[in-house]
Amino acid sequence: MPPTFKSLLNTARQVVSRSSTPIPGTPPDGASLNALFPKVDPKIDGEDCDHDCDSCSISYPRGFNIDEDDKLYGHIKGWSRHILVATGKTDWVRDVADEKGSLMEAIEKKADVKPTDGRLMLSASNMPTPSHSSNYSEPTTVLLLPAFIIVENVTPASVNTLISEFINKTPTNTAPLGPISIPASLPDPLPSVEQLTSRPSPHRALILLCSQKTRDARCGQSAPLLRKELERHLRPCGLFRDLDDERPGGVGIYFISHVGGHKYSANVMVYRKANAFGLDGVERGKLDGDVCPPPSGGEEKEEMMGAAQCIWIARVKPEDCEGIVKFTVLQGKVVKPESQLRGGFDRQRGVFSW
Repeated sequence: MPPTFKSLLNTARQVVSRSSTPIPGTPPDGASLNALFPKVDPKIDGEDCDHDCDSCSISYPRGFNIDEDDKLYGHIKGWSRHILVATGKTDWVRDVADEKGSLMEAIEKKADVKPTDGRLMLSASNMPTPSHSSNYSEPTTVLLLPAFIIVENVTPASVNTLISEFINKTPTNTAPLGPISIPASLPDPLPSVEQLTSRPSPHRALILLCSQKTRDARCGQSAPLLRKELERHLRPCGLFRDLDDERPGGVGIYFISHVGGHKYSANVMVYRKANAFGLDGVERGKLDGDVCPPPSGGEEKEEMMGAAQCIWIARVKPEDCEGIVKFTVLQGKVVKPESQLRGGFDRQRGVFSW
């Protein structure tokens, strides 16, 4: 589609959106672009809060072209819960539900019990399996969001129990933030199924990067580069966690399968707990130097409430990573909402984009 025509089409859509009739595909009840997450403000966050990183030396390869014209916000399909399946891989067949013998296949095609309360977003991930094998016959691990709960020892044979006793009993993205009560193990496991166990995720925030090059080569190119740059900005604050590092209080970065909108690569989803690092109210512009959270002792028993926010942005480049760490991950703000924000939710404030 020629850019000039697309620009005219987007202008027409914006005019229509000001009327009482919503644009097709735009949720009429969703929070507006400026109401979902706070945007950085130079008066509060410092004069350089909306500038690209000056020290970034990483760049995308030549020919890495994306759609810069479409209006992003308000056009993602709402989802209720998100499950990440550990596979130990960074790429999968085009539809992960077609991975033969996998838990993804079992959830999508073989389960007798279905997820309730809305759409389940299913992602394969590079989270390591307990055996550090990519063999789908071995038990694996799943991460439930927004609950921030890890379920272990999962196999395709236990998929009905996983859905009925764990997935369907965790909060949804639109549920008010509150305590979560999920048993560490089931009192009456099925005799023919491995016993499932659960535990809280140790991370305070998660950054999810699509790496599925079988869907779009740009995802396979961008994910490793963004991970490297995100790591560079997380390490000075002691927050980076590699795949086998479960020290409490840090940030996990996972590669995941197709989430949609690859023409807006790179897509980045940030899940974070409420005031994840104690910095949400900090006004950086009034302080000297960098701001890092105090070290986490790890000994305190935190009440389990799951993610308060998911911030989904796109068109992310390596030079955006400094702002994403400083403001999105650490403070729940968005640097470039007009051009990058696709949507998300805030359970504390009861707002979401769909």
